[in-house]
Amino acid sequence: MAWGDHPDRCPIARAAGVVGDVWTLLIVRDLCEGRRRFNGLLASLEGISSRTLSQRLKMLEGAGIVERERPGTSAQRVEYALTEKGRALLPLVEDLRRFGEEWLPRNPAGERESTEEAPDKAASER
Repeated sequence: MAWGDHPDRCPIARAAGVVGDVWTLLIVRDLCEGRRRFNGLLASLEGISSRTLSQRLKMLEGAGIVERERPGTSAQRVEYALTEKGRALLPLVEDLRRFGEEWLPRNPAGERESTEEAPDKAASER
């Protein structure tokens, strides 16, 4: 089954079938700032492989969320941009950002905060 071809009639299930992947949402986030080249996206999406980025861009293009353009006369230069349909996702991306900031805070080390003591620390303090 292709992305976004979820047989469920639920609109949430259909939308999640297209944008329910973390890399897909981060690509949309980066493209909300404007046109980007492949290498610019690759550099900004820490941890994504070029293969995964290529697959997600093709899927997003097929879903009508991203458009691929060759600006000017350079046949080798390709830029990606959000379509009108893709820009309709921006409120969702912004809501996810706000939710993450409010409900999923990071400590300064970037690790999840825990209210439980580490077992080694508790044992050594006895």
